[in-house]
Amino acid sequence: MDYESTMRLLRGRGQEGLLRYYEELNEEEQKALLAQIERLDLSVTEQLRRPQNLSGKGEILPIDGLKIAQIEAQKQAFYARGRECVRAGKVGAVLLAGGQGTRLGSDAPKGVYDIGVTRPVYIFQCLIENLLEVSKDCGAFPPLYIMTSEKNDRETKAFLKEHAYFGYPRQEVRFFMQDVAPCTDGVGNLLLEEKGRVATSPNGNGGWFSSMLRAGLGEDVERRGIEWLNVFAVDNVLQRIADPVFVGAAIESGVNCAAKVVCKACPEERVGVLCLEDGKPNIIEYYELTPEMAHARGENGDLLFTYGVILNYLFRYSKLKEIAQKQIPVHVVKKKIPYIDEKGEKVLPQTENGYKFETLILDMVKLMETCLPFEVEREKEFAPIKNKTGTDSVETARALLEKNGVVL
Repeated sequence: MDYESTMRLLRGRGQEGLLRYYEELNEEEQKALLAQIERLDLSVTEQLRRPQNLSGKGEILPIDGLKIAQIEAQKQAFYARGRECVRAGKVGAVLLAGGQGTRLGSDAPKGVYDIGVTRPVYIFQCLIENLLEVSKDCGAFPPLYIMTSEKNDRETKAFLKEHAYFGYPRQEVRFFMQDVAPCTDGVGNLLLEEKGRVATSPNGNGGWFSSMLRAGLGEDVERRGIEWLNVFAVDNVLQRIADPVFVGAAIESGVNCAAKVVCKACPEERVGVLCLEDGKPNIIEYYELTPEMAHARGENGDLLFTYGVILNYLFRYSKLKEIAQKQIPVHVVKKKIPYIDEKGEKVLPQTENGYKFETLILDMVKLMETCLPFEVEREKEFAPIKNKTGTDSVETARALLEKNGVVL
């Protein structure tokens, strides 16, 4: 768009302040600003005027799932069905890797963090080697779609190229950038982070599929005949990806979605819990469970609300396309957002001064309408790295990797 059409668009939304410094920019900066505004989804600001009520919950009940013993009893059949599906190229893997290693003391992409002791062992390396095990077993390489962000896209691509994708075939790797949403002040005015750049933030992990489609990768998925997408987070270095037993269980169960889960260690554990809300699968945050629900146990003594999610989901592609036409709930989050004020000066706020807009993958699970909880052993498939030390840290992940035979 040119300046005039962009100004008309912004005036219609009362956001013409985004161009207040336009004349101070050079030609290249002007073009970049206009192009950025054209790409932005400005509709998210409507959430401040007509917010969705995301606080209320319907009737919450436990959900039936597959426990480890049940999976073991049917493992051979699940494995055969899933291996056939992976081998036929019907499973793709989606790695959510848009974050930085800030909490690990690094400004680099989280996936490039080295957790080795006697040799370099990178987070990306752990994940890709886990996928390579499945590839070797099934005789096929599931396409790997890697979601990056504006901040880490170039560095992520360069790092993986430098390390030859840790042995994964380059032709099976695709990258796409996570969409961003504009940030606003407390009353809904869009903010500038520089005179020639709108303040934005990633649109949350629920934006992974819309970001894939915007990048044109839906065509790649359909050309390949992929029927299932296994979506997983960058920080769990032990997780199995495109796991044929997991895939087979989902197919046999006839669900649109499956989730790898761990049984809660105790009622107070701070994990999102997969359950039913008004008859549909949903993930309830730990603080949304009443004490009675959190402590409730069945006849066998197990917690009724026990399935803690680990952000490893299997989605049926045809259902994803269907829900892509629906509006995923947008969560409005109050944050400290640096901005350029009306005097043209940079402001670094000391308190929360504006809003960011995010969608969450847990809301997609509910839209899928059916979901199978699939229990995994914590010590074999759950080693999250969220902190440098302490709980869910580099230290705890190293210990679990070594326990599973990984040389660090």
